[in-house]
Amino acid sequence: MILAAVLLSYLLGGIPVGFLLAKQVRGIDIREHGSCNIGATNVGRVIGWKYGIVALFLDALKGAIPVFFASYIESPYSLTTTEILLGSVAILGHTFTPFLRFKGGKGVATALGVYMTLVPIVTVCAVVIFFIVYKVSGFVSLGSILATLSMPIWYFGTTKYIPDSEYQPIIFFVLVATFFLISYSHRENIKRLVLGKELRAT
Repeated sequence: MILAAVLLSYLLGGIPVGFLLAKQVRGIDIREHGSCNIGATNVGRVIGWKYGIVALFLDALKGAIPVFFASYIESPYSLTTTEILLGSVAILGHTFTPFLRFKGGKGVATALGVYMTLVPIVTVCAVVIFFIVYKVSGFVSLGSILATLSMPIWYFGTTKYIPDSEYQPIIFFVLVATFFLISYSHRENIKRLVLGKELRAT
């Protein structure tokens, strides 16, 4: 059952929402427009922000669903480990979608869904960081990277002060791993940021 759940989580995460939206709404391949990415930011930039919001919501849902249903899966692992396993696989599915030759989105929206379900307070804190950085800089990519970087820090800090919360090393580890994955998926954005050529959200 756990192997089936892992496979289904990967395939669910791999559904290329932005690509399908652009095809349906405008009849275009989103990979040939804007930043050439299938994520919500580029969808909003190319076909309109209302569609970008839809893409963001659906991409986040792809991450939330596996975590939510983890408690119903017969697993040899603890519930937290199962949630992390299924959520992480969904993020990988979005980033390396099998439906588009393993070239997907940046993983941010799906990670948002995973961690809003798993560690909601930490995720809300990270979202605040995102909006502050985005408001100051105008760069979604920079906001996403710094928000993801802040998550293990928030987690380490908040578990010491929130009643009935318990620090779990596996969650800290996967938050750090997610930061490295998100940074890797944004490697071209990082290069453009350094060169001053990054696209601002419009």
